[in-house]
Amino acid sequence: MSIGGVERGSAGGILIRDGAVLAPEGWWKPGYVYLEQGKVRAAGAGDPPPALAEAAGRVLSARGKAVLPGVINAHTHFSQVLMRGLAGGRPLVQWLKELIWPLQSALTPEEMRLAALVGLVENLHCGVTHVVQHHKVVRGPAFTDAVCRAAQTVGLRMTLARSWADMGANPEPADAILDDLRRLYREWHQPGRLEIANGPISTWRCSVDTMQKTHALAGEFGAPTHIHVAETQEEVEMTLELFGRRPVDWLESIGVLDQRTQVVHAVWLEEGEKQRLAERGATVVHCPVSNMVLGSGIAPVADFLRKGVRVLLGTDGPASNDTQDIWETLKVAVGLARVANLDPTLLPPAQALRLITDGRTVQEGAPADIILVNLRHARAVPVHDLDSALTLCTHGSDVDTVIVDGRILMEEGRVLVIDEPALLEEAESALRHLRRRLGWE
Repeated sequence: MSIGGVERGSAGGILIRDGAVLAPEGWWKPGYVYLEQGKVRAAGAGDPPPALAEAAGRVLSARGKAVLPGVINAHTHFSQVLMRGLAGGRPLVQWLKELIWPLQSALTPEEMRLAALVGLVENLHCGVTHVVQHHKVVRGPAFTDAVCRAAQTVGLRMTLARSWADMGANPEPADAILDDLRRLYREWHQPGRLEIANGPISTWRCSVDTMQKTHALAGEFGAPTHIHVAETQEEVEMTLELFGRRPVDWLESIGVLDQRTQVVHAVWLEEGEKQRLAERGATVVHCPVSNMVLGSGIAPVADFLRKGVRVLLGTDGPASNDTQDIWETLKVAVGLARVANLDPTLLPPAQALRLITDGRTVQEGAPADIILVNLRHARAVPVHDLDSALTLCTHGSDVDTVIVDGRILMEEGRVLVIDEPALLEEAESALRHLRRRLGWE
């Protein structure tokens, strides 16, 4: 007998039942989901058919919980895990020069590995099943490889955007950038699992020639170009001084603005630049908490959405947020858009939730990346509206269970893939050694 493509008596599927399931047509209250061989094999409203319960190797009760696709953290920097709390009231460029760049230059590959592991575990706790790591520490392949191995250990899907700058402080030679990108694509690129992206650091630190060549190389693998753009007014002025064009205009003029372009921050854009993002099909990654902590400004997210621009949310790195709680980021994004426009109707909860799900829902044939979020707690009860409860009442700590590719990575808040207490103790020890090497103790 077959139910939803699942053979009765087949081994080892995961049945999730009795929860509120985010379906294409809305919420099933309750609903069920059956996962097998890395896919959603069956899903529906009400109780699951008896055959599914018989086929399941595991049955998870989602009573009092929301069941939805794993969420996306579309921009972070794992190297900054060892730099939390160091924004220190400095503006962006001063903060980078005085704190972040010196710390990054002092990291060892082992410290980078620990930072990546802690960053991945933090994202896992928040229900993130796909994280975009803008990787800044590129003093040899050992640093990048350490992050890739960490992602394999934890089991999250990751896009590693290999950062580079061939202008300004400590530039890399263009040939070295291209050679390392080719190596990473050859050794690590696994579409849908661990993807390598082109990660130019910002418009004011990248030459035209290298931008064009790295974007073309990424295109050979169907990979994105992921770049900081117009985060501050100072950066816009530097881009104008160098190239005579505003950041988005410059990207378009050199052929690096298309559907594979991910523009991070996009705070200080003029109307024409917003329109070009829409016309070219580029993605904006909004990092509202970081922009607030660094005093950078407020991105015009409502304008982007009105123009049909795809918008995703990123926490940014732990040194400028200072957490990677994507749910906190979501609530801040909603509040910031409304107060910036003095309009409480902007970003209604169902639309806001799409900023971290990318519009995905639970449906047959989708990847088995599913999270269970507890809503039976004093911050959410009573739940009048599920979208509101998730968007406005949820913290990362409310995520109960995380499944990636059909594998349970965290269950009832306990990480199953690594010894978390031992990892945190090791990271604290590494930080003490790092501070001593820098003369900060």
